[in-house]
Amino acid sequence: MQEKILTNRKNGMMMLILIIVSYVIAFLTVTVGASVLWWFGFLGGIMMFLGVLWMALGWILLLGLKIVKPQEALVLTLFGKYKGSIKEEGFYFVNPFCQAVNPAAKTRLSQSGDIDSSGHAIMDAINSKNTKTVNEGKKVSLKVMTLSNSRQKINDALGNPVEIGIAVTWRVVDTAAAVFNVDNYKEYLSLQCDSALRNIVRLYPYDVAPDIDTTGDGCPDEGSLRGSSEVVASRIKEEIQSKVDDAGLEIIEARITYLAYAPEIAAVMLQRQQASAIIDARKMIVDGAVGMVEMALQQLSEKNVVELDEERKAAMVSNLLVVLCGNNDAQPVINSGSLY
Repeated sequence: MQEKILTNRKNGMMMLILIIVSYVIAFLTVTVGASVLWWFGFLGGIMMFLGVLWMALGWILLLGLKIVKPQEALVLTLFGKYKGSIKEEGFYFVNPFCQAVNPAAKTRLSQSGDIDSSGHAIMDAINSKNTKTVNEGKKVSLKVMTLSNSRQKINDALGNPVEIGIAVTWRVVDTAAAVFNVDNYKEYLSLQCDSALRNIVRLYPYDVAPDIDTTGDGCPDEGSLRGSSEVVASRIKEEIQSKVDDAGLEIIEARITYLAYAPEIAAVMLQRQQASAIIDARKMIVDGAVGMVEMALQQLSEKNVVELDEERKAAMVSNLLVVLCGNNDAQPVINSGSLY
């Protein structure tokens, strides 16, 4: 569906004045017709008939007056045929029988711009049974809006269930495609966000894992949901955009708003992360202790402080490693005799 922009019908104020003037003339015509009815019966009757007819049917022209605010649009059809879209703000007059179309006018998602009558945002996702609707006009909003879908439970590349939520910033750029190419562009966007999120998240592990290819080049990399959030969000945006091009929507930005392991494995994964942190810390402590022992032996040998045979070196290394790697403070033992 090719979008047609109507720009030459911004004459609503002139038509409103003409309609008001015509009603004044019709009222005067009825009055004058009634006064001359006795003198010019036929002529007076015609004047009264025309005046009453206009006052009865002239209001139909008022239906053609349309007010369009900034960042709003009207998609007009005439007896089922698309006539064009009004996207520039102003006071317009169109065919009174033209009808504005917007199948998503009553749809409410958990996004900016969708507010109920009490002024509170409705946080029900489109797949919820409690989706709220209210009556409003048929105007299509061209403003930038942010869709925040409900959190989803998805298996990552390793099969671990994770909960993830995204916020998608979007806007309508082609009103004809948004209204006519899909049944409801808001529902369509929400479903495509869910689908794209699942397609991308399943390619990444939650944390860095060996032998995992997240880019599709056949080589393992260090991509992960937690460490590569910008890359993941960019791929999600591109995936959504490829799906909603036919609906006349532009995806401006996609961001991950929530990321965590699913509750059923969260405790186990926390223990795993703690164990990994402890192992890394122990490795660092051991590396430092070995370096300190090596330095001590080297300096004792260079400065001829004491001569140590292999057995005494082994005992000294053992004692130093116990002291340096132990969790508790060392308890010194003074040997007053010989080592043998």
